[in-house]
Amino acid sequence: MSRPLSDQERRKQISIRGIVGAENVAELKRGFNRHLHFTLVKDRNVATPRDYFFALAHTVRDHLVGRWIRTQQHYYERDPKRIYYLSLEFYMGRTLQNTMINLGLQNACDEAVYQLGLDIEELEEIEEDAGLGNGGLGRLAACFLDSMATLGLAAYGYGIRYEYGIFNQKIRDGWQVEEADDWLRHGNPWEKARPEYMLPVHFYGRVEHSGTGAKWVDTQVVLALPYDTPVPGYMNNTVNTMRLWSARAPNDFNLRDFNVGDYIQAVLDRNLAENISRVLYPNDNFFEGKELRLKQEYFVVAATLQDILRRFKASKFGSTDSVRTVFDSFPDQVAIQLNDTHPAMAIPELMRIFVDIEKLPWNKAWDITKRTFAYTNHTVLPEALERWPVDLVEKLLPRHLQIIYEINQRHLDHIASLFPADVDRLRRMSLIEEGGTKRINMAHLCIVGSHAVNGVAKIHSEIVRTQVFKDFAELEPEKFQNKTNGITPRRWLLLCNPGLAELIAEKIGEDYVRDLSQLAKLHDFVDDDLFIREVAKVKQENKVKFALYLEKEYKVKINPSSMFDVHVKRIHEYKRQLMNCLHIITMYNRIKRDPTKLFVPRTVIIGGKAAPGYHMAKMIIKLINAVAQVVNNDPVVGSKLKVIFLENYRVSLAEKVIPATDLSEQISTAGTEASGTGNMKFMLNGALTIGTMDGANVEMAEEAGEENLFIFGMRVEDVAELDREGYDAQQYYDRLPELKQAVDLFKDVVNMLFHHDRFKVFADYEAYVKCQEKVSELYLNSKAWTKMVIRNIAAAGKFSSDRTIKEYARDIWHVEPSDLKIPPPNEPREVAEDGTPNGTEARA
Repeated sequence: MSRPLSDQERRKQISIRGIVGAENVAELKRGFNRHLHFTLVKDRNVATPRDYFFALAHTVRDHLVGRWIRTQQHYYERDPKRIYYLSLEFYMGRTLQNTMINLGLQNACDEAVYQLGLDIEELEEIEEDAGLGNGGLGRLAACFLDSMATLGLAAYGYGIRYEYGIFNQKIRDGWQVEEADDWLRHGNPWEKARPEYMLPVHFYGRVEHSGTGAKWVDTQVVLALPYDTPVPGYMNNTVNTMRLWSARAPNDFNLRDFNVGDYIQAVLDRNLAENISRVLYPNDNFFEGKELRLKQEYFVVAATLQDILRRFKASKFGSTDSVRTVFDSFPDQVAIQLNDTHPAMAIPELMRIFVDIEKLPWNKAWDITKRTFAYTNHTVLPEALERWPVDLVEKLLPRHLQIIYEINQRHLDHIASLFPADVDRLRRMSLIEEGGTKRINMAHLCIVGSHAVNGVAKIHSEIVRTQVFKDFAELEPEKFQNKTNGITPRRWLLLCNPGLAELIAEKIGEDYVRDLSQLAKLHDFVDDDLFIREVAKVKQENKVKFALYLEKEYKVKINPSSMFDVHVKRIHEYKRQLMNCLHIITMYNRIKRDPTKLFVPRTVIIGGKAAPGYHMAKMIIKLINAVAQVVNNDPVVGSKLKVIFLENYRVSLAEKVIPATDLSEQISTAGTEASGTGNMKFMLNGALTIGTMDGANVEMAEEAGEENLFIFGMRVEDVAELDREGYDAQQYYDRLPELKQAVDLFKDVVNMLFHHDRFKVFADYEAYVKCQEKVSELYLNSKAWTKMVIRNIAAAGKFSSDRTIKEYARDIWHVEPSDLKIPPPNEPREVAEDGTPNGTEARA
């Protein structure tokens, strides 16, 4: 087998990664050596690989800063409507290579680093992932930031600068063990602290009512220190900002009482305030009602809204007013998107600012608030919906509880006027859930306080509208929308799969990077024998590369010509890694029963993290590892079947495994996965999908044709029918001998599968195994397989986050994307449209 091209060699062929240019290379080398000198103040012989990484990162950052300042100046002068994306998670991964690609510096950096005698891929591997997210929701936020910058929107991501991100997963004796993710220990070259914009956030205290209104007093104050990270658009010189807040104790924290004797203890107690931004909660699709989590949610919201109001009030460039004092235009200047209910306290917080501080009448404040906010729902699983105990909110945020009660009272009065005597409807639609512990339903608060509510795939939005929030949708049908998720093709094709990106550019040109719908042109090449061979060759090279990586990092040897069958995502019962496990055992049993029978060799790769407190998910990981132990060490099986659990799955590992995948597993119970975005990444990178009609799989099948995916199992209606009849796992076990044989191998999980399986693994097992047989059959015909791959890639255009963001911009935020290219820092700036010269300092 010929040696695959290294990414460095491959990149040199790709103009979509920027022009090399001797001047560019020389300038980068000068910058690199300058930064290396600053780091070391000694000769290069004592430099470590990490020193080299930081020198390269700072050199690339230098090219960002001028564009960043220019972009912010441009926004200050033009005063466009600002988009604020509020999220408790931004799962950014690594930044270096993405920045090089978006600035068009990739090739020049490759060449400069090569001339300096270094390996750029080695340097890229040193960077820590910014793991400030759990999974899909946090990674979506990151893709959205990339798309908003690429589309020239004046957008800001606001979140928390967690000191510790998603835990590092180690597998010890088959079990998951968590280690703290100290991602900042070597410093972060991409962030800039902005202490001049530090803001106070209040907690606890009490409310005083007087003739002038309500006052929240005797509060504890925590300071929010912003750190800004640049977000470059693709080749358009736009650089937006992600602003993450870090908690700091004020200097008088616990020292205000003059008779405090224990000064040392008072200083140590500063940690209590600063713990707010210490660690990301590691739950995906699960609500954990802890006080610290509520503090985090309010902390990001309170700091962000102060920042938004400061920016709104700052005078428009060139005008004589020093400050905006009227808020009528607020929704025309500000759009706030709530990424799930986690930032929902923004709604009562904005009302508190308008009513208590700015002294607006309630009705006017409420009208402005509703027109400003929009809410994205990410899940229909009941255990994931946030329902905060009233007692906790009353203790932590007493004024906000009063405001929520007032919002609810007016909301219920309105419902009662429309549906007199329908007490049950009032109960269902209330923001407050009675019975047992009184709780605030945060999704209801978001729906009532927003002008738009969206799901993240057609099927999910339909479930939201017709089932989960049916009463609300009947009341205001125009409020409910769909915005199918997408992924950024910069990271998820150009960066992670340069071979395929170049091959596509050769066939259809380079514009598809900014307009992924152009991939449809590849339909013309489905029968082109040369193109089929080239697509298969790129896939094979990616598989060889990944196999070498696995051998180096995990000490496992796999056969690169076997089918790479990949199931990577958070470990959760609804995602049904257990069903994959049953299929592995079934394949194993078939090989053992007849070792001479033709068997398509497979390497099954499963990866993902389990929430530390989710016992069943941890059991599933142990089970997969136990099965792998048996399968991988059975001489009868040999290289026909290998099972690998991919430790510590994260963004940077996704970038390696996805381009090497043949078969993508998307097998959640129909009606449970809101959208999925991994499914889209695999499709774009030339894997075929085996999946249920769930989430965005439905639209992938719609775009590519159902015959070009391996679709199996119950549809949403079938699941509902089974719920009505009652799901009886025993009857599948009794009827299917291969299922019985597989299940009998493991006992611990059996009780759940028989008696408590909400996600009906047995019900889809038979259809899944039969569908997998079709997969193996097609894989034997390499040409037919690759033609199906090409049809899938050609149909992936819809699933760009650029398309998603254009829909949000048009239908929810009411802004137009801009294709204006801001001049780069080395070119003179034009005079502003209003005739004022552009010498203003950039504002944040």
